[in-house]
This record gives sequence, C-alpha cells and structure tokens, in this order.
Amino acid sequence: MAQTRKKRRSKHRGTPAGTIERHGRTSKARGGTSSGSSSGSKTSARDRRLERMNKPPTWTGAFQRAGIAALLFIVLVVLIFGQAVSAALALGAFMLIFYVPAGYYMDLFLYRRRMQKLGRPDETRRGKEA
Repeated sequence: MAQTRKKRRSKHRGTPAGTIERHGRTSKARGGTSSGSSSGSKTSARDRRLERMNKPPTWTGAFQRAGIAALLFIVLVVLIFGQAVSAALALGAFMLIFYVPAGYYMDLFLYRRRMQKLGRPDETRRGKEA
C-alpha cells in the first residue's frame, strides 16, 4: 500500500529585518562523506599556511617584496605628488635599498619569535645553540 502521509518539513522563521533563521540539524548529514571532505580541506589549508609561516626568511623573498613596494612607491610619487619620472626612479631605488634589509630582518625577527613560542630550534642560527 502506498504511503499517504507526507514527510514533515522544517520551517524557516523570518525576522523583521528580513533575515531568515533556521533551526539546527538534529540528524546525521545525508550523502555520507560530504561534510568530512570539507573539514579535511580546511585543515590541510591550515597546515599548508603553518608550514609556509614556519619556513625561515630568505633574501630572495625580501627582494621580491621590496621590489613590489618600490614599484608602487614610484607610481604613487609620479601620479599623486606629480614628481618627474627620473626623480621618482631615484627615490624608488633608495626605497628598494632600504626595504630589502628592513624586510628581511623584520621577517627574521618574527620567525625567531614564532620558533621560540613553538619551542622549536631556530634554523637561521648556524653553529650556535639557541
């Protein structure tokens, strides 16, 4: 005999502000592994970020960041302050020379502090015991 009763559906409740509130799910999720795969991708993204943050800084990375910052500085000096391109390039070269070591040593300071907080040995100190 065919089932005559319809399955009970959950109701949504609107608020005066126009948002819709839903009651939380009390049963298991349908579809098996759909919820497990999303939480796995979140943890792997978190792990990848931590792995990237726990690498020691390099001069190459510092130079790349300084180059991008110096280019933006040159563009802003030309467009906003109306300086000549040659003057902006000279200022940009000075900023590049200033940004590279400043960026590297700031990254090194933050890396060493992070390693100390995690209780790991510092890989940037060669031949010295931390």
